[in-house]
Amino acid sequence: MATTVRRRLVGKDMECETASETASETSTSREPSPDIQHEVTPTVKIIHKRPKTRKRKTTAIFLLGSLFGIIAAGFFAKSNDLIDLPLPEFKELSMDSLFEVLPAGFVKEMRDLVNGERDFIESDDAFSVGIKMRAEGLSADHPIVMIPGVISTGLESWGTSELSLPYFRKRLWGSWTMMRALVMDKEGWKRHIMLDKTTGLDPPGIKLRAAQGFDATDFFITGYWIWNKILENLASLGYDPTNSYTAAYDWRLSYANLEVRDHYFSRLKSYIEQAHFLHEKKVVLTSHSMGSQVLFYFFHWVASEKGGKGGQDWVEKHVDSWINISGCMLGAVKDVTAILSGEMRDTAQMNAFAVYGLEKFLSKEERSEIFRAMPGLSSMLPMGGNAIWGDLDWAPDDQPGQEHSYGSLLNFRAGQNGSTTPDRNLTIKDAMDYILDTTDDWYRDQVRGSYSHGVAKTRKEVEANENDPRKWTNPLETRLPLAPSLKIYCFYGVGKPTERAYFYRAPDLGTITHLNMTIDTTLTQGHIDHGVILGEGDGTVNLMSLGYMCNKGWKMKRFNPAGSKITVVEMPHEPERFNPRGGPNTADHVDILGRQNLNEYILRVAAGQGDTIQDFIASNILEYAEKAKVYDE
Repeated sequence: MATTVRRRLVGKDMECETASETASETSTSREPSPDIQHEVTPTVKIIHKRPKTRKRKTTAIFLLGSLFGIIAAGFFAKSNDLIDLPLPEFKELSMDSLFEVLPAGFVKEMRDLVNGERDFIESDDAFSVGIKMRAEGLSADHPIVMIPGVISTGLESWGTSELSLPYFRKRLWGSWTMMRALVMDKEGWKRHIMLDKTTGLDPPGIKLRAAQGFDATDFFITGYWIWNKILENLASLGYDPTNSYTAAYDWRLSYANLEVRDHYFSRLKSYIEQAHFLHEKKVVLTSHSMGSQVLFYFFHWVASEKGGKGGQDWVEKHVDSWINISGCMLGAVKDVTAILSGEMRDTAQMNAFAVYGLEKFLSKEERSEIFRAMPGLSSMLPMGGNAIWGDLDWAPDDQPGQEHSYGSLLNFRAGQNGSTTPDRNLTIKDAMDYILDTTDDWYRDQVRGSYSHGVAKTRKEVEANENDPRKWTNPLETRLPLAPSLKIYCFYGVGKPTERAYFYRAPDLGTITHLNMTIDTTLTQGHIDHGVILGEGDGTVNLMSLGYMCNKGWKMKRFNPAGSKITVVEMPHEPERFNPRGGPNTADHVDILGRQNLNEYILRVAAGQGDTIQDFIASNILEYAEKAKVYDE
């Protein structure tokens, strides 16, 4: 048993409560079999254990995830929310007909989840945080710009080709139209959602664009909120479209192509300048997940002569604060397996019925192809190499007594590997090299031409990288803006098991696939759950990615030469027992956007009272950060 202390830190007030919790969510009753090359039995520090009676929630909002999770989100809508398409084959499609094409066990789980979510949506005390803050005397002060995370922006069709006309101005991502197109017109949906493999831009005859405005990101599908709770509370403080703005973007595009095709960064620069001019106040920028990477890239772009030509003092003049929510600043381990084999924890741990339903719609090979044809998603491949993520016998987040290191990312069981699989286990660096060596030229060219994943060892090297746009996504190779008064707030969740390493094997004999390997879902023993080895994080992004730069990297002079102030608040995952979205104390990667104290902190920063927020560390991130092999000059 382990004891954790939860503190609420605002101003001079501190509330403390102590809770005893178990240290593991997995059974260790079975011993690993002797045919495993590397036994993986890590001791994972879990701050909160999910109650056994609570159904496991599969949202899979990150990276397209599994179709299982996407449909789960979609089913929160009522049948009368469906939008009719002008095609005969869609006329009879309803909630019931969608259920008919899914396995019975899956349908029951979805109905239970839908009913539970609706109950909580109807009983939620909306606007309560904003009303409370207003009663304390807070009001709208700084204009605020919100940059959403990966896949949370809806994508709608503006094409007028014969293929696209039935979908004109319909959302093919983030709506019931997407669900129906995927079921009834899968190949047409894939042609729309995948970018041109050579250019990374629109395929011929296809034109998908990011939806705009607040309704682009407030809900994913009707009933499944994303930014809506933050918008409600901002409104309670006096915010509206005149002093707040959602900078939605097409998350499929590489960051360079966001500007080439959509002029995204130019429009973001223009809005910030306009808001600063009209309100005579610096702007607060709020980003979530991939949006934090997009914003970090923007900081370089806006100052550079190769980008916005704003000069090195542009951020200092225009930006008061950056609220970094669950930012995957060093990528995410699960991006490797998504690109490699179209899999992740959500798919590996499904039951047989759900696997059948998923593979019926989108096979592993199809999912992998889709992920690769969205270059923006590859921006979240892990950065920092083995210095951050470890080697075969060491990782900074290894636990005392752990027999095998997390640094061995991809592991293979002796006697089960085919000739297509590697003959040894792979670290992060090895896995990245393997992906680029075995994928098609078009994918390799997209990744190498858009991103970089190394570590700059000197200030001189960091400064030189300001001239290389490929480095602008990597905070271990480039610096924060030269803005000494910029305040950075890192808010992220901890204590939810997060995939950290995997067991792989060759595809089953007789399987028609071009994949070289697949997660070994038959392996469940010790701390291995269906081939997935869990570590620390927010359920989606690993703790090292969430917390390293905030707690250590940006304390180094070469990465933060202007000395911008960094405030870090870790938020332990403490979900309500029967709430499908976790309730006011969840720290799940997506659901954290509805967390009560996160909303309070956002309002305080926007109201000009961010200095009342104090650091709070609940995990071992400081220890892990010190162990990482990234050193001061």
